[in-house]
Amino acid sequence: MTTEALLAYAHILAILTMTVFLASEAALCRKEWMNAAVVERLARVDLIYGISAVVVLLTGVARTWWGMKGAEWYWTQPLLHLKVTLFVVVGLMSIGPTVRFLRWRRNLRATGALPSEAEIRNTRRLVMIEAHLVALIPLAGVFLARGVFTK
Repeated sequence: MTTEALLAYAHILAILTMTVFLASEAALCRKEWMNAAVVERLARVDLIYGISAVVVLLTGVARTWWGMKGAEWYWTQPLLHLKVTLFVVVGLMSIGPTVRFLRWRRNLRATGALPSEAEIRNTRRLVMIEAHLVALIPLAGVFLARGVFTK
């Protein structure tokens, strides 16, 4: 039971960290706030977001293997597959903003140029879509934990 509680805690902490840094990206990625410091900060925030997303995945997988219900139960549940699919979709979507943040930083350091308004707007749109999809993952998790739509 202690293992289950510690795994749940680690997973929740990683989810909260990931969410905070995704929200930070959304908040910083605005044309009216864009300056050299923000470009540098976006690259760092995105790195922490990416690391926390990996920790979310690792702690989630750990919960399926070492949690009370066991891997056999978890991996036969459609809601777990929904959660993983949404997580992968968000992860793939996050590649675009990551590449852009790194390119913006590289251009800033090389030429002092800030990203265009269109680039900022398009990148923020992707980050916001990610944030809205991330919000659905815990919903599937709550249903899974409560036995809703489970086999």
